[in-house]
Amino acid sequence: MYAPSCTHLRTSLGLSHPSSFSVILLCVATFWSTALRRTQAMQVTSTGPHTVQKAEGETVTLDCSYTQSPSDTGELDIEWSVVSPDTTQKDQMLLSYTGGTKYLHGNSALVKGLSFAAADPSVGDASLSITALAPAHSATYQCKVKKSPGVDMLKMSLVVMVKPSIPRCWVEGGDLVGEAVSLRCESAKGSTPLKYTWRRGGVGPIPAAATQNSATGVLKISNHSQSFAGIYLCEVSNAVGVERCRIDLKANKPPNRAAVIVGTVVGSLLLIFILLVFIVLLYWKLRERRRYEKEFSNEIREDAPPPDSRPVSRHTSRSSSQRPQVTHCQVDRAEVSSLSGGYAHTPVTYAPVERDGRYGYAV
Repeated sequence: MYAPSCTHLRTSLGLSHPSSFSVILLCVATFWSTALRRTQAMQVTSTGPHTVQKAEGETVTLDCSYTQSPSDTGELDIEWSVVSPDTTQKDQMLLSYTGGTKYLHGNSALVKGLSFAAADPSVGDASLSITALAPAHSATYQCKVKKSPGVDMLKMSLVVMVKPSIPRCWVEGGDLVGEAVSLRCESAKGSTPLKYTWRRGGVGPIPAAATQNSATGVLKISNHSQSFAGIYLCEVSNAVGVERCRIDLKANKPPNRAAVIVGTVVGSLLLIFILLVFIVLLYWKLRERRRYEKEFSNEIREDAPPPDSRPVSRHTSRSSSQRPQVTHCQVDRAEVSSLSGGYAHTPVTYAPVERDGRYGYAV
């Protein structure tokens, strides 16, 4: 089967004698190179992307299909591991298949949800299935298939991303005609890079005078007018998802400045009038209160008893309190004196007496 190759080599080298030593050496080299290529039978045949991007919570299958040859007589051994980013550290074994048995290695978060995609990985499919993806699953994975003397491997990167959350849309700067207006769109969650795109709903494209930033989600309108009014849609996306929000932009005419000025003046005057009325009422109330307090204090002074004209000695007070009171009355030029000390008495007739005008006592 190698005769055509040797003949071709001999013809290309210009050798006419088939027994030439050079031709023999070339044929032997060709034979051994072909034989060596055929001994490398174990081969991973997956042709998928080397980087896979998936959303959090989804399921992914990392493809690792392989072929083997009858020359591979050893025991089939399949290994899935995470390649350490530090070349000085060992790779972390996750899943293996040896002697018809599947094994999980380690208790890390990476092992959760891992399994072979095929029920029997020995039939040429060593693909890895991961359910309920989490950001911790983002890593570089290696599939290694070995059956002595053949061995082959494949590396691929898995990137677990978070889908964008439903964005929030709002208007900044108002919606008056002639003013600057900004439409803003923001998603609270989502793996970067996030791309924002504003579109107009149902009435044509956004006017060229408006500018939008796909990284910040801001649509700027420097001079608002009726041509910008309408429904606007904001779409935020990344490699694993898309979400949208909408907003209704209105174009209202600015208020009449003359009416605003008149209203401001009238309102100011009304406020001043209310303040004056309040001050007058407060002043009147305080004045009435002061007058009432003054009248009340005068009444108290009038009702108070006058002070004694002269001091009375203790002896005099005691004597007067112990001495019975005498009452005089004149009857037919005679005075009748009665004691008020509580004793029974009979009227007594006295001769007329003279009184001292200085002290008021009878002489």
